[in-house]
Amino acid sequence: MEKDWIEVNIVTSSEAVEAVTGILYNTPVKGVSIEDSEDVEFKKKHPGDWDYFDETLLKVKKGAVVKAYYKEDEHFNEHFEYIKNSVNNLGEFGIDKGEGLVVSSKVNEQDWENNWKKYYKPTKVGARVVVKPIWEEYIPKNHELVVELDPGMAFGTGTHETTRMCIQALERYVDENSTVFDIGTGSGILAIAAAKLKAKSAIGVDLDPVAVDSAKQNVAKNDLKNIDIRHGNLMEVVEGKANVIVANIIAEVIKILIPDINKSLIHGGYFISSGIIKDRAQDVINELKKNKFEILEVNNQGEWICIVAKS
Repeated sequence: MEKDWIEVNIVTSSEAVEAVTGILYNTPVKGVSIEDSEDVEFKKKHPGDWDYFDETLLKVKKGAVVKAYYKEDEHFNEHFEYIKNSVNNLGEFGIDKGEGLVVSSKVNEQDWENNWKKYYKPTKVGARVVVKPIWEEYIPKNHELVVELDPGMAFGTGTHETTRMCIQALERYVDENSTVFDIGTGSGILAIAAAKLKAKSAIGVDLDPVAVDSAKQNVAKNDLKNIDIRHGNLMEVVEGKANVIVANIIAEVIKILIPDINKSLIHGGYFISSGIIKDRAQDVINELKKNKFEILEVNNQGEWICIVAKS
């Protein structure tokens, strides 16, 4: 059944990404994604889109675009005004808001899916892992592991730098003896990649029920038995200890998570964290060191950082 969603695009600076994401999580947002904004173009789909914004085309040359998705209901305008006002006031907190543009438009779920399906192709994201949309054909080479994926309205296609770096780190640190926790699993891509890498077991957790449903469907498409997807808040629904914990979220949430991560890792276990912009990497490193982690790797792609630490 087709559903209408509202897509909110916030054009901002890389520095402000975390603050903007925090603003969104104060509203009933159903999904958030972050894109670098090199030459991103926005076009009006309907005459009523962006009624307070006169131009029909905007080209953004630098910074970031935060996309947020909402179910259409009678409260949306209230949330939208809160987002606009909060973004506009970022300067009061010493944060460069960049363009600071906030626009919204209606998106039909089927149209949304069909639109990005045109551009979403099989992609090799690591030394072995290939992410393949379920509607595409691909013949893997002998050493390749194929992750079948249909993100739906959840986020995580393998094309973003943060996801790539996490998968590349999983390739280095996961083996057949590993128990892996994926915190903020989204489409399930990282938990599925861990399971494909022969982890003994993998658990994916997300607070967003849309993401949980999408991840469960993707697990089924990959015919995996060593993986469990759970609905819940961060570490609250996982028990026991893991050899590897991966969290591709944002720096502020990762910092809050670190003490619980430490308790949930075996001694000598690995914590892979990403979704961290360059300006916040040192904050995360400092928090890891404060909690007695050894920093093994600090990798970067574009404006994004992935940190691997050992407990």
